[in-house]
Parts: sequence; C-alpha cells; structure tokens
Amino acid sequence: MTQMIAHYKVADYARFRTAFDADAEDRGNNGLSLLQLWRESDTAAWALFQVGDALRARAYLDGAAGVFNSQAGVSATEFHFVETA
Repeated sequence: MTQMIAHYKVADYARFRTAFDADAEDRGNNGLSLLQLWRESDTAAWALFQVGDALRARAYLDGAAGVFNSQAGVSATEFHFVETA
C-alpha cells in the first residue's frame, strides 16, 4: 500500500483550505485520495494521501498541481511517497 505525505507552506491557511477542498476531484482523478489533513500553523499544513496510481499522482504533482499551488497561495511543497512496512 502506497501513501504520500505532503507538507505545504502557504501564505494563508484559510485561502489554502478553500482551494484544497475545491481541488479534491482533480486529485482523485489523478490517483490521490485524502486520508487526513493537519493544520500546523497559519502558514503550514500536512496531508496524508492514499495513492491509487503512483504514475498519475507524480504526473499531477509535476504539472497540474502548479495551478492549485498558485490558487492556494502555496510557496513550497514537499512530497514523500511511502509504503507500509
């Protein structure tokens, strides 16, 4: 089972959350299902995703996620694909 842990640095959490929720269908169409979202601060969040299709997920992160990032005020991201040991 593959999962992805994501860290987002954002300008404003409320703006990020609105865009994040609106992006759910696009993420889902690209192999990512949200399991949990954590708010670290007003400028940072973490998310845990189930990865149904790693190739599509990586392609989304390398391309279309850029549109989400600009709409959500994301200034930096880190993505870690992990597997259950």
